[in-house]
Amino acid sequence: MKISANVSSMQFSPIRRFNPIAAEAEASGKKVYKLNIGQPDIETPTCFFDAVKHFDEKVLAYEQSSGDARLIDAIRDYNRRDYGVELSADDIIVTMGASEALNMTFATILDAGDEVLIAEPFYSNYSTFIKTVFGRIRPIPTRSEDGYRYADRKTLESALTPECRAIVCINPGNPTGLVLTRKEMETIANFAIEHDLWIISDEAYREYVYDGLTPTSFGCISRVADRLIVIDSVSKRFSACGARIGYAACKNEDFMSGMMKLAQARLCVPTIDQIGAAAMFRLPGSYYDETRAKYQARRDAAYEEIMKIPHVICRKPQGAFYMMIDLPVDDAEDFLMFMLTKFEDHGETVMFAPAPGFYQTPGSGRSEIRIAYVLNPDDMRRGCELLRLGVRAYNAVKRRAAS
Repeated sequence: MKISANVSSMQFSPIRRFNPIAAEAEASGKKVYKLNIGQPDIETPTCFFDAVKHFDEKVLAYEQSSGDARLIDAIRDYNRRDYGVELSADDIIVTMGASEALNMTFATILDAGDEVLIAEPFYSNYSTFIKTVFGRIRPIPTRSEDGYRYADRKTLESALTPECRAIVCINPGNPTGLVLTRKEMETIANFAIEHDLWIISDEAYREYVYDGLTPTSFGCISRVADRLIVIDSVSKRFSACGARIGYAACKNEDFMSGMMKLAQARLCVPTIDQIGAAAMFRLPGSYYDETRAKYQARRDAAYEEIMKIPHVICRKPQGAFYMMIDLPVDDAEDFLMFMLTKFEDHGETVMFAPAPGFYQTPGSGRSEIRIAYVLNPDDMRRGCELLRLGVRAYNAVKRRAAS
């Protein structure tokens, strides 16, 4: 039977597609440090589970398509308290994770052939989200040597085409850990206004910025309110990836009306997860301070070890919990297969995400990888030590084969 050419053109996740190989390595007795996926080992706040346990309705009924009123109120209070951003209940639609929010967003704003500006490397699933509605990514080029910065006027203008309808800003960045400065955000805001573009601000890692930086939001730039779509999630903020709760926030009535058509078509988001999520959005600011300190310690442990690799290119990320590393290897995917099938040190190896899957431009990122610093500092240090030892072993094999 035939499947669509559109789906056939999509890639498998570069983050998950090597999982079966890692499972085989583990079955053979190796310990695999899994730095490939953003699944933190930090405990989910107990208030989530307490709220679920105290849910005592006799019927688990459909919720409103826009979301549970208690969760929407908690999201509004959180944005007001922490960022000074005022949202009405009509400005928010709760979704099944940020992924559904993005799928629905692109379905609402794009027609076939429309393009979306996004700096590469970018979170790989954006390619699938946009292709699903027959849109296209227009990549904004960056360089590892420059820390993947892109938000200057010349770079933005050079990537723009007449078909562009939106610019995506993942801030803090996945996979790069880039944090936009306020000046860069203002540049993007002016650029979007002048070229009549939507701004899609993916702020799933908003609180996790380091080295004394202050968390911020595009929602604080009031002049883009009519074109700003903020995407958010509980997955990474609260280490609650399995809850599958996200939301889209926008003050543009036409956009929200279109989103509501899609929200009603999928009926509603699971009630129980929304109840637990509402409790987490009520957590005090001290929760973020404590969690931020944990991630910064993990970042520092990983970065210190990574910089021991000769000829490596790596800029210390200032946000999220990802690190892009340009390694002295000729093929990151081949190197990962080597690490999982041929390398071990005292029965241990490491897994990461090869970077080509985070690029739209063919041939880009061949020597780059992304790691997620989601394990405790000792495990991060050991995982990155294994990476260093693996690079040395891999290149030695390559030299022998060439001689």
